[in-house]
Amino acid sequence: MKLTPKWLLALAIIGITSMAMAAEPITTLRNAAPDQDSPAPRISNFEDNSEKRPRNYPEQPPTIPHDIEGYQIDRNANKCLSCHARSRTGDSGAPMVSITHFMDRDSQFLAAVSPRRYFCTQCHVSQKDVKPLVDNTFVDIDQLLPNNSTRIAE
Repeated sequence: MKLTPKWLLALAIIGITSMAMAAEPITTLRNAAPDQDSPAPRISNFEDNSEKRPRNYPEQPPTIPHDIEGYQIDRNANKCLSCHARSRTGDSGAPMVSITHFMDRDSQFLAAVSPRRYFCTQCHVSQKDVKPLVDNTFVDIDQLLPNNSTRIAE
């Protein structure tokens, strides 16, 4: 039998597929195969305090300093706005959502929260005291560029 390029390609594909199937299964941080359903791990150690965490970079969304488990945030309702809406902050004592949440994509101000900013948990997360799932080597700009504040003022 003569080994033509087509046969060589077919044999190579079979060999690669065999090696891939024999390898360890790929898992996610949930320790399950990507094509298998598994429940998300329960996150505990909620930090229930009103202290604001410092932000690590400009425009970083602030973290949520209270538990939001069970909050309905979907196209029909947004539990966050029951305290953080402009009209509710006087009664609740909660900070109003940022003015940027009232702007559309053309930077025009709206009377209500923009649909782009309606789903709070797309950007904001609850403060938790947990071990990071992956290593992080993030360095704050103030550590990266010493005396950064004096350079900006000049």
